[in-house]
Amino acid sequence: MELRPGLPGEAAALTGLALRSKAHWGYDEAFMAACRDELTVRPGDTAGGRAVVAEEDGRVLGFTTLAGEPPEGALAMMFVEPDTIGRGVGRLLFDHTTARARRMGFVRLTIDADPNAEPFYTAMGAVRIGATPSGSIPGRELPLLELDLR
Repeated sequence: MELRPGLPGEAAALTGLALRSKAHWGYDEAFMAACRDELTVRPGDTAGGRAVVAEEDGRVLGFTTLAGEPPEGALAMMFVEPDTIGRGVGRLLFDHTTARARRMGFVRLTIDADPNAEPFYTAMGAVRIGATPSGSIPGRELPLLELDLR
């Protein structure tokens, strides 16, 4: 498995991966339709090396995007192909992205986590600091996590 920068031309493919990954948690079609805009990767989201892709034998297995400017930012997106969950793709992407964030001068990252992904992020060292409104589903709240990079 290799890590590389995400490319503007693969925004549509990354969007598809994000939607498949989110649907893994059993959300229905209406929920997924409501999330589509929020899960859409735009070509600019890959600018400046802010997107990292995990790839194996030419297949994209997952990706992350980093948002904000140092000293504080966000792990904006992190998605893994459902059939590769449990293979270490998420851990590899997370470790790489947080190490890169440190090198860039970030000292704190927040994560608006899907409730199903919260255990992964807390296992990686993030701490729940509250809740944040969903950008897609009115009335729904998401776990708000923080990762201290110092």
